[in-house]
Amino acid sequence: MDFNTVIQVLDSTVRLSTPLLLACLAGLFSERSGIVDIGLEGKMLIAGFFSAAIAFMTGSVWLGLLAGIASSMALSAVHGLASITFRGNQIISGVALNFLASGLTVLIAQTWFSQGGRTPSLVGGARFSELTLPFADSLRPVPVIGPIYADLISGHSILVYVAFLMVPLTWWILFRTRFGLRLRAVGEAPEAVDTAGVSVVGLRFASIAIAGVLCGLAGAYLATGLQAGFVREMTAGRGYIALAALIFAKWRPWYALGACLLFGFLQAVALRFQNIDLGAFVVPVQVMDALPYILTVVILAGFVGKAIPPRAGGEPYVKER
Repeated sequence: MDFNTVIQVLDSTVRLSTPLLLACLAGLFSERSGIVDIGLEGKMLIAGFFSAAIAFMTGSVWLGLLAGIASSMALSAVHGLASITFRGNQIISGVALNFLASGLTVLIAQTWFSQGGRTPSLVGGARFSELTLPFADSLRPVPVIGPIYADLISGHSILVYVAFLMVPLTWWILFRTRFGLRLRAVGEAPEAVDTAGVSVVGLRFASIAIAGVLCGLAGAYLATGLQAGFVREMTAGRGYIALAALIFAKWRPWYALGACLLFGFLQAVALRFQNIDLGAFVVPVQVMDALPYILTVVILAGFVGKAIPPRAGGEPYVKER
């Protein structure tokens, strides 16, 4: 494997890990407050559809982005209503959202565009374009450093940079602000937060609202940045992989970055190397495509017992009288 191939694989890793990272950080905010969010997949899916649909109809990718965020936050509000206000089962609520988004996106897409549950292809201002960072072209001829900066660091859409900037921002919010301290406390001991006069319900709704925004960014990137439109089930299990990455990262932002890059790398390798010849036998393309999902099972089986989630996770809070 030559240096250019390595750069190309790493470039694909960055692009493919971006929606995973945004969804993983969304789950981090939600679960740190004690709300288990299985519905990451559904929120990404519905955000992907509405961002692509509105971007196509208006010709503006920014309006599409706002529509994707709004639709994702709407599902977050439904999840919050079911699991916080009515104290329903959070797992069932999240799974229901996934089924709702799966059916609703195809139904609306077929009604609006009549293309088998997909949107028309996005072109021009309806898609996020790649950004060229300063001096990228002039540094390209420089050995090693030039290709790394020009082809790996530069040349991504703005949502890629937003996703990676969200990692230190999430760390700062959770571990360096009063809001973050209260949010983490709600996930560990909500009765103590309530005793201190802070609204447990308000903090949990705030956390799932933030999760809705991040899932909206992830879905919009899938449909208007990574691809040029929406296709049915385009999330392809990324929400569940993001949950696996969250468990693997032990609910910490920087570890989440590493976990998502690992999953993105496996997806990039699967796309780049369809059949790997090991001499004695050839690894078929189907095995390469299944690698990220195999790793998900391995991580859940090997680390779910070692990773300790927030103590109040999945438990509705009932105020004592």
